[in-house]
Amino acid sequence: MNQYRAAVLAACLLCATQAPAAPRPTAADAQFRAVYTQEWRWRQGERLEDAEDDTSGIRATLPKIDPATQQARQRYWEATLRKLDAVATGKLSAPQRIDFAVYRAQVAALLENQRFREYEKPLNADSAFWSNLTYEARKTFRTPAEYRAYVAQLNDVPRYFRDQVANMRAGLARGFTPPRVTLQGRDQSLVAVAEAKPEATAFYKPFATMPATIPVAEQASLRAAALAAIRDHVIPAHAQLLKFMREEYVPNATEHLAAERLPDGRAYYQSKIVEYTTTDLTADQIHQIGLAEMAKIRAEMAQVMRDVKFDGDLPAFLHFLRTDPRFYAKTPEELLMRAAWIAKKFDAKAEQYFGRLPRSRFAVIPVPPEQAPYYTSGRGGPGVYLVNTYNLPARALYSLPALTLHESAPGHAFQMPLALEQQGRPAFRNAYISAYGEGWALYSERLGTEMGIYETPYEVFGMLSYQAWRASRLVVDTGVHAKGWTREQAQKYLMENTALSSHEVETEVDRYISWPGQALSYYLGEMAIVEARARAEQALGGKFDIRAFHDTVLELGSVPLPVLKSRIDRFIADGGKGPYPAP
Repeated sequence: MNQYRAAVLAACLLCATQAPAAPRPTAADAQFRAVYTQEWRWRQGERLEDAEDDTSGIRATLPKIDPATQQARQRYWEATLRKLDAVATGKLSAPQRIDFAVYRAQVAALLENQRFREYEKPLNADSAFWSNLTYEARKTFRTPAEYRAYVAQLNDVPRYFRDQVANMRAGLARGFTPPRVTLQGRDQSLVAVAEAKPEATAFYKPFATMPATIPVAEQASLRAAALAAIRDHVIPAHAQLLKFMREEYVPNATEHLAAERLPDGRAYYQSKIVEYTTTDLTADQIHQIGLAEMAKIRAEMAQVMRDVKFDGDLPAFLHFLRTDPRFYAKTPEELLMRAAWIAKKFDAKAEQYFGRLPRSRFAVIPVPPEQAPYYTSGRGGPGVYLVNTYNLPARALYSLPALTLHESAPGHAFQMPLALEQQGRPAFRNAYISAYGEGWALYSERLGTEMGIYETPYEVFGMLSYQAWRASRLVVDTGVHAKGWTREQAQKYLMENTALSSHEVETEVDRYISWPGQALSYYLGEMAIVEARARAEQALGGKFDIRAFHDTVLELGSVPLPVLKSRIDRFIADGGKGPYPAP
């Protein structure tokens, strides 16, 4: 871990001094490029990207995940790190210094996951390997070859599930599972497939409407093959997995909540902190940061209560917000339309705050019903803003503007495509770093205040509640995983400090319990961006241009937080000059 931090920080110190002009490649550049080119080609062949982020074509098989393959991956990344340590980072050209810092942190995190055998715990309260399979069905199919490859992939589901179950049994044997309480009811997404007709499953959706360029007879043949694959392989595999979950896995999953109670738990939790925050902070330090930030946000909340002349304390105000019908949509369509309207409000402001906009657009769609009961309130990414329309009394309209800014634009559905559209960047730079990505999305919520997106004090309070929600994660995540907090204690803290509904509190706490460290990335990432902006504003004075600052942050793509800090140091040294020519 110390070696990882030293490499990232050393590279970042060099990043801060790089010159604007692209220097001539060095021998060290060639050495580094050979390492990452070979590893990335191998990684692509291993199918190691997250299903949600996989932008490759349709493949005929699912990834290999058996123990021998996993051990080989660990050895490969160990060898890769040794090669990276042999690179003279001081001799890298300026652009390669940033690439090196990003890449080494990425490989170090992948290796840590192998060392702790994360593959033996391929699920949490938020998502699971079987629900991730449906992302493939959302891709655009154009040719008969792609459809045939997808049918072959569907036929491979039983093998893939068997290997996942074998890994999960190994995790069970050593007490390495999500806490049992967080798995209750999560099998409903399996039921939705196991008890469905083939044509009613998400796996059949690509075949419902096929390109007119494919002859009708060939369409019929492909549809028949898909129905057979789903009927004979996909549905039975889900039924068998459902039986395993109900009869073996969930009853024997660990009762302990804390990551530090897992095998080698203290080191395991610290590895997740490093992965998700890209810092060397300890659990105690993060816990204290969370408490301090929560105090600041509560002071802002109190001001909003005075603005609306509410006669009562914070618990009474939260009860009012959770129960007054004016704050809740009557139909799923109303919620979706409000979300789309808010997204369009951003469009009117975009050019005032950003010099470069992504070419990619996004759709506003509901979360699939089989996932919705335990899914977050929304999620965004390239091409999509998912809005959870399940349990409408839990989906407050006063929080919808903050949610929309976070998940759509200028948050995830804006930042991710913009990064993907950058030219001349190694492919590994498109991998998602949570501290940066979630930090930017949370910063986007705050930015909505400047942009005039929040039209009422209640919507401002919704934004503050969401800020408190993420700051409280610093307290709750470390409380549960390092300080012995109970599930009820964590739920109580969120109920008392945010306007989240009880349903959201329950699903969110279970997510933090079963996914150690991930919740820490949001607020610490936002703090890094806010601090960077404050430094730039103070140093540049009247030369500070908000568009240039935002373009500089977004042009980087996902990077560790020390890399972001170094890049803004250079932004300041360059007099606030953005990465793109002025229009």
